[in-house]
Amino acid sequence: MRRIPLEVCVDTIEGAWTAAENGADRIELCAALSEGGLTPSSGLMAAASGLPIPVYAMIRPHAGGFSYSDADKTLMLRDIQAAEQAGLAGIVIGALTGEYELDRAFLATALSGTCLPATLHRAFDTLRDIAKGVSQALELGFERILTSGQAGRADQGLEVLASTVRHASGRIPVMAGSGVSSANAAHILRHTSVNELHASCSSPAEADNADTPETRLGLVPPSGIRKTNSALVRELRGAMDQFTEAAA
Repeated sequence: MRRIPLEVCVDTIEGAWTAAENGADRIELCAALSEGGLTPSSGLMAAASGLPIPVYAMIRPHAGGFSYSDADKTLMLRDIQAAEQAGLAGIVIGALTGEYELDRAFLATALSGTCLPATLHRAFDTLRDIAKGVSQALELGFERILTSGQAGRADQGLEVLASTVRHASGRIPVMAGSGVSSANAAHILRHTSVNELHASCSSPAEADNADTPETRLGLVPPSGIRKTNSALVRELRGAMDQFTEAAA
């Protein structure tokens, strides 16, 4: 049985190297993971291009929903060009209509205008018709679908994840994400047959900024900052490999 790919989402260059050096197979590069992940800066993209594993840039101009204005879309197309110019391996993108369907016109423009492969992100989880969404993702040329099974956590969306895999029928990989850890990886893999896993593998940073000028000015929160944790990456990778070995 082949190795199950592990994608780790990060929002710092230190986090990207931590993930790459401890078992990640691919990086989802973001800014502001606390906001669900936004487009990283061109500088961060350029720095991450030196990683030894593929790096996919999140293309998401702001927090909130996934229905975008014309100005947003113009910015997103420019950010895709920046990812290309930085030498990254792919992009992560999604966009919806006001009716919670994929914005096929914009996504077709975005994907046809780049040589980079694309992951359809968790905008997919808001779709009203999962089967239709899978078919449209295939038609648009997406490389994979990232989904939590329309739940807050992937381990709470097992039924929808399994249904998505069935609709995909091997034509496009389905990657489970949100709340994935070494504790539930085997359970998710066993009950859904998803092809890949996605996780932040992060933990709260040490509270060393509780009383600084930055915190007193409200520029930095005194707590709540999270960092990629090397041990969590290794543990998740190990749990996935153990599942693979047991299933062989």
